[in-house]
Amino acid sequence: MYELAKHSIFIFLLLIVLSCCNQYYPTDTWRTATPEDQKMDSKLLQAFSDQLRNGELGYIDDMLVIRNGYLVFFDSYTNDYETLYQATNTTPGQYNYFDTQWHPYYQKGKLHTMQSVSKSITSLLIGIAIDNELISNENELILPYFEKFDLSGMDERWSKMTLKHVLTMTTGITWDESTIPYTDSNNSCAGMENSSDWIQFVLNQTMSAEPGQVYVYNSGATMLLAYILEQTTGMEVEDYCYQNLFKPLNIEKYYWKRTPKGLADTEGGLYLLPQDLAKIAYLVLHDGIWKNNQIVSKTWINKSVQRHVNTYYPSTRSYRYGYKWWILPYANEENFAIAGLGLGGQRPLILPEYGIIAVFTGWNVFDKPSLDPLLAIDKIVEAVIE
Repeated sequence: MYELAKHSIFIFLLLIVLSCCNQYYPTDTWRTATPEDQKMDSKLLQAFSDQLRNGELGYIDDMLVIRNGYLVFFDSYTNDYETLYQATNTTPGQYNYFDTQWHPYYQKGKLHTMQSVSKSITSLLIGIAIDNELISNENELILPYFEKFDLSGMDERWSKMTLKHVLTMTTGITWDESTIPYTDSNNSCAGMENSSDWIQFVLNQTMSAEPGQVYVYNSGATMLLAYILEQTTGMEVEDYCYQNLFKPLNIEKYYWKRTPKGLADTEGGLYLLPQDLAKIAYLVLHDGIWKNNQIVSKTWINKSVQRHVNTYYPSTRSYRYGYKWWILPYANEENFAIAGLGLGGQRPLILPEYGIIAVFTGWNVFDKPSLDPLLAIDKIVEAVIE
């Protein structure tokens, strides 16, 4: 009986190993299949794509759908951003969001701005640093990392702020980038981006709540993570990201904006190809594993996509927030998608229940709203046959 049980356990473990080995991971390109081959309705996907193409849902640049590791739908759309930019009569610059040298494509090439999806990727880097024991855990206080900066007159509530507060946008810092357009200098994020020292700008802000009490969207807080990553890893964020995340996923084409002090812009400065953004989403879908290597621990992925905060936005089907990943409800809030949401319409969407990844890129900073991620989720789910 003992030998039989021992043999059964061996077979069970062998099947697990073989299952992992058989899991598909893309290299340079994704394998392809028809939507019907992967139990999706091509007519419904095409109908949604047609809506995107005609501009009904904003300026959309790409739509990409992957199921079970197969690229089943991909389309790109043309938008005349140059004419829109010229009409603004604004000064060129990398933080002029109308400037077509920088938005939505880097130097008018193929790399697309990720905007705040950069935050979601930065969260993965924090997780990797914790996995590598370079940071103790997310409950670590952040202020000791900034002793070289001017902290005079700082509200004592800053001393209670942890990495978790930064990751969940519950810092308590007084900040407003939600009620004022990013193209307005009164926007807190725009103010930071116009400053000579982004880190000092954030540290200079007052506090309006105890850390952990109130959710307030704050891009500046993510820049604090960029500085912490450099201090703990001894590497520039771009290099640490490439060695520990992009290189294992065979992501070779990317660009990071830099602050005036040379720090990688982790709050919104990353550019990727949509197919490579899908790789990041695929990594999250598979609990941080890539080709049998644990790139990010499953523990960190699980923590990142927990519903830590209810943002109560919008009022129905309200968004939840994890560790810089959004958790979005569908199917009467019985299921949740994992998402990155970036200014202008950057939308990597992960639907674990269906093994689906959808990626949308766009640039809606002019006269149209960005693609509603809840609508996009509903359209994708409608196309699922089984």
